[in-house]
Amino acid sequence: MKTAARNGSPISVSGIARHAGVDRTFLYRHRDLLALVHAAELEPAGQDGTGAAPVSRISLQADLANAQARNARLVGRVQQLERRLSEALGEQVWRESGFGAPADIDELQRRITRLE
Repeated sequence: MKTAARNGSPISVSGIARHAGVDRTFLYRHRDLLALVHAAELEPAGQDGTGAAPVSRISLQADLANAQARNARLVGRVQQLERRLSEALGEQVWRESGFGAPADIDELQRRITRLE
């Protein structure tokens, strides 16, 4: 595991078993080794040359979950705006087509009443 961490390769049960030349079932039969592998998976990687803070798998998963939730909210907002635009354009086309009731229907009703 230390070699994998130094090399910067991802730490996983399969990767460690492959590197050690054993089958994965070996690690699953030895719970203490499996616990060490799982603990190493969750540890943040060492700092890189840029001096940036280390990133753990859990923090990346949290970032991904937040991005997915934001994406879902934005998709809902886009759909809402598309519906509103569709309704507004539909209403405008309906008015311009002449098939709908005239906008000044009240005035026309009063005029009919006066003429009768």
